[in-house]
Amino acid sequence: MRLFRLVKIVTVGLRFGLDRIVLDADTSGRLARVWNVLFFWRRFREPRAVRLRRALESLGPIFVKFGQMLSTRRDLLPPDLADELALLQDRVPPFPTAQAIAVLEDFYGKPVDEVFHDFNRTPVASASVAQVHFAHLPDGTEVAVKVLRPGIERVIAHDLALMEAAAILLEKVWPEGRRLKPREVVGEFAKYLADELDLMREAANCSQLRRNFTGSKLLIVPEVYWDWCGKSVMVMERMHGVPISQTAALRAQGTDLSRLSRAGVEIFFTQVFRDGFFHADMHPGNIFVHADGRYIALDFGIMGTLTDVDKNYLATNFLAFFKRDYKRVAQAHIDAGWVPAKTRVDEFESAIRAVCEPIFDKPLKDISFGKTLLRLFQTARRFEMEVQPQLVMLQKTLLNIEGLGRQLDPELDLWKTAKPFLERWMDEQMGWRALSRGIREEAPAWAGTLPQLPRLIHHALTEPARQQAAIRDEIARLAATQRQHGRLVTVIGLLLAALVGIELARLLG
Repeated sequence: MRLFRLVKIVTVGLRFGLDRIVLDADTSGRLARVWNVLFFWRRFREPRAVRLRRALESLGPIFVKFGQMLSTRRDLLPPDLADELALLQDRVPPFPTAQAIAVLEDFYGKPVDEVFHDFNRTPVASASVAQVHFAHLPDGTEVAVKVLRPGIERVIAHDLALMEAAAILLEKVWPEGRRLKPREVVGEFAKYLADELDLMREAANCSQLRRNFTGSKLLIVPEVYWDWCGKSVMVMERMHGVPISQTAALRAQGTDLSRLSRAGVEIFFTQVFRDGFFHADMHPGNIFVHADGRYIALDFGIMGTLTDVDKNYLATNFLAFFKRDYKRVAQAHIDAGWVPAKTRVDEFESAIRAVCEPIFDKPLKDISFGKTLLRLFQTARRFEMEVQPQLVMLQKTLLNIEGLGRQLDPELDLWKTAKPFLERWMDEQMGWRALSRGIREEAPAWAGTLPQLPRLIHHALTEPARQQAAIRDEIARLAATQRQHGRLVTVIGLLLAALVGIELARLLG
């Protein structure tokens, strides 16, 4: 089966001229000329990026998902390829309902009609890894049931093995292969798929995001019904709303699109800077709008997380960038440890200025946060910065949010919307509020530590003296042992001398 799959991949690659992408890297042109003679009948009118996208669509859903993931690695791909791959859509025909029911009955151990009050046999959404059916729980609660596609693990294992082989070959035959790190990219994709194949992980992500936005006036997250969930099945609250891409329908229900676009920006920055936990797959298919104007989030297979270091890095960079304080941007990279400490701040500052200064010829509302972050990544790579996966995921999400926000409101000034939030967050992190919050958080631990403090101080002060006394005792013991060994050696030497003397006397006598 793997051999047939490999033959198909090679055939599709040749049909769409993917070999030309590799041949174009041969600066001598000799290999390309030989290749063109062998395949003289091929003519390609479409750009290489379009041909790559169409080839991945022909190879099926796993390769489509790989292309989607690749589109986020703008630190590795040329802009034309990354832009085109971002257009890939995970459109997959649904699998037969009988198979979905078989998965459910195998998991629950009884007929599906005994588990749910009713189960809609017609799927409402289908993707490469799972599909969704509507149902009602025994108490009448409306739910959405997500079912893992049967046999998908085997398909993924086969395709990943072929991708790994192709990555190794690419590194050996393509001059750009090592720089693009194909094996590392395939490994990242394998982890990404493993996360999506565990619906309990997705359910946990959904539950966490819902808890973060409890009582929110901006975002609704469905409730998870844990008693019905497992690795291959996820059951959550059914959501009612209008897809965010249907702007005419949104206007018809009275939604203020300008306000909606600003709310999307606020939701994103709240997830990133308040929680450090964000929905990293916010394309239009995963976002609905409730009748009351709140966002509805769906599909929680891909989430991003940020540490306090990451959040400080982002906030510092954004604020410094829009103040044109390039020295602070450079210093933030060095302080975060993402470029070597030996890096000269003035050289790094100059490189950042050369990339970023032309952007300010545009009005602030036309500046892309996502592209700004990308430019910073690209510049930092020249100074040996390894791009952090969580920041690449964030940059992709930021591009999605920007595109979505400006689709709703072309006049959206992302900076004007985000700047107060960033400044408030920085004040909370570094000002008196941060000190007050730190004291409140640490106070319970201090209550247990303070009574022990005198003993701990005494121990810390006396410990060096104890250690020194122990060292002196050990030295004295070693010296005594050495003296004892010396005496023993002297005695043995005298005995040997006596024996030699006796033997010589016997021989001479």
